[in-house]
Amino acid sequence: MKLGEPTIDQLRIFLAVAEEGSFGGAARAMGRAVSVISYGVSQMEAQLDVTLFEREGSRKPQLTEAGRGLLPEARATADRADALLAKARSLHAGLESEVSLVLDVMVPGDAAANVLQQFRAMFPTVSLRLNIEGLGAVASCVLEGDAQLGIAGPVVADHPELDRQVIGEIELIPVAVSGHPLAKSDVKPGESREHLQLVLSDRSNLTAGKEFAVLSPQTWRLGDLSAKHNLLRQGIGWGNMPTHMVENDIAEGRLVALDLPEKPGAGYALSACWRRDMRPGPATSWLIDTLRENLGASN
Repeated sequence: MKLGEPTIDQLRIFLAVAEEGSFGGAARAMGRAVSVISYGVSQMEAQLDVTLFEREGSRKPQLTEAGRGLLPEARATADRADALLAKARSLHAGLESEVSLVLDVMVPGDAAANVLQQFRAMFPTVSLRLNIEGLGAVASCVLEGDAQLGIAGPVVADHPELDRQVIGEIELIPVAVSGHPLAKSDVKPGESREHLQLVLSDRSNLTAGKEFAVLSPQTWRLGDLSAKHNLLRQGIGWGNMPTHMVENDIAEGRLVALDLPEKPGAGYALSACWRRDMRPGPATSWLIDTLRENLGASN
């Protein structure tokens, strides 16, 4: 029997199902309908005359022996196709005429302003388009082509269509006004669940259903970090905030850092991310390097 030749799109669908563990997960990751994912896998199976996934007796498709055997070659072929597309684009591109950048709202404003001011001096002929988003919406902008480069947090760390490079980290700490019940020194485990928590809302579908450092069932979800900051200073609830945004409030007594047993504050890693089939050009690469220097990341 003469075998057919799967398309690059079918290979990417196969890889997405294997990496996400389900047809639904692959559909969400690729922004496709589940029926399209199922059809793509079926077409690839027909082309190669093999069964790639066991679909019976399990809620999740399991790779067959043939599927496991073909997975490394499929990944290598998709990687080579991405490299080919990126190389072809770079041959036509040279210095970018425009760079579109989306920053996570957690990126310190002083560091961002310093880098962008340097960018104008270094690349006066390159237009810069800037957007600010939160959580998974940063990666969504890059995946959907609204931005060439994203500086994103850790919530979408390993998307199959993105390359990423950690360039820094900021600290998040739980805060409230000094008179808040959680501001005492002997907070008991679980006590934070009894009080309103202000939570930054994710406007993307990439992280639908996921929660990040949410302890209380009582939440107000806000799409704007500045609004969250203002409500916290007004004594409405408690919540995690970047240290650089609240250090003056803490020093001047408007807010206090909370000593909660659950320790919801944490390091928030920032990564430069871009589509795998669109490698950064000279100006974009300069932005990545200079942001890393300003955010204090080590190589």
